[in-house]
Amino acid sequence: MLFGGLVAHWETKGPGQIPPQRLQTLRHTLWLAKRMGLPCRLPPKFPFNPLKVLRLALSSGPDRATVETIFRCIWELGLLPEDEEGWQGIVEALGIEDADARIAQPDIREKLHENGRQAVDAGVFGVPTFIYDGTIFWGADETDFLLDALSDPGLLSSEEMLRINTLPVGQRPGTE
Repeated sequence: MLFGGLVAHWETKGPGQIPPQRLQTLRHTLWLAKRMGLPCRLPPKFPFNPLKVLRLALSSGPDRATVETIFRCIWELGLLPEDEEGWQGIVEALGIEDADARIAQPDIREKLHENGRQAVDAGVFGVPTFIYDGTIFWGADETDFLLDALSDPGLLSSEEMLRINTLPVGQRPGTE
């Protein structure tokens, strides 16, 4: 799904649009990659337009190998899908000869839009997001929370966890 669609739907900004959050996001990305022992080279600019690689991934399955190759091209090799050299490098790494024709297919374009609609309908507001048992786990920093929920089926159904669903909203920004 296209992250920009979520941003537009929820009338918010992405982390790349808020200067201090952009810096923190990129710092966290480099730190997390180092901590996990993964090579990481930031792309030449951030944010970048992912539309072509999202469509390409959809047209290819998407399967894990395709997604990992795309991520490696962007976040390890620093290739940008929005410039011709980066796009060609990604396409070559995937071994796809008809990439431009694939991503132009109306059914692929519609599938990407449908994925975005489904995400919004599920309450998704950011990426990465996992949904387990109707609960959204958003952001890389919630990975341990998700793993705990998977290993402890009662975690999300405790009295205090359930109370969150009915907790009134207090102060709202712009009000006194």
